[in-house]
Amino acid sequence: MPEQRHRADALRNSDRIVRAAITALREGGAAVPLEEIARRAGVGIATVYRRFGDRDGVIRACFETYFAEEVEPHALAARTAADPRQGLAGALGAIVDTMASHRALLTAAREAGAFTEAISERFAAPLGDVLAEAQRRGLVRADLLVRDLAAMVVMTLATVGPPGLDGHRRYLALLLDGTRPSDEPLPPPTESSGTGAAVSPAERRPRARARSARTG
Repeated sequence: MPEQRHRADALRNSDRIVRAAITALREGGAAVPLEEIARRAGVGIATVYRRFGDRDGVIRACFETYFAEEVEPHALAARTAADPRQGLAGALGAIVDTMASHRALLTAAREAGAFTEAISERFAAPLGDVLAEAQRRGLVRADLLVRDLAAMVVMTLATVGPPGLDGHRRYLALLLDGTRPSDEPLPPPTESSGTGAAVSPAERRPRARARSARTG
């Protein structure tokens, strides 16, 4: 019984530290010190190190929680849209909006190596399914790749202004307009994109389906 209580306390402390860190990063920037995170969580700095090892461990845990709660659900929800093109547009818009509020976390996560292949797959797999369906219906260009969707998110984030301004939505709309079917082919992709992601299994699926649709 005492051991179970100790384990429950440890889990609660970990959750408090992660959530305090997410808030601290949003309010204080990517360089917020661990001491400030510990203060906000109401724990000692030793507890932070004991639970996560180092700063990178805290950041990786933060990004995993943030991704699972605020990014992945939008990618999964796109599968339920009656119109897969609208599903993609809605998911990308919601993902850009949440990421725009957490740019410091994204910066810290990149530096901590939190953008893993597993995270990329959790983004690419559901959106890849929706993209394949949109291509099957002829709603988007046949040579569009999942990595192109990720690049659109990155490019749109580069246009995000001060809080309260939503001009980035204009640029996302322009990028989405470029996904409409076209007889003019895109330049061939490289093996890795500017987003730092290699071709994922989820990306290969819609590409193969698109080729099948063109030859069928």
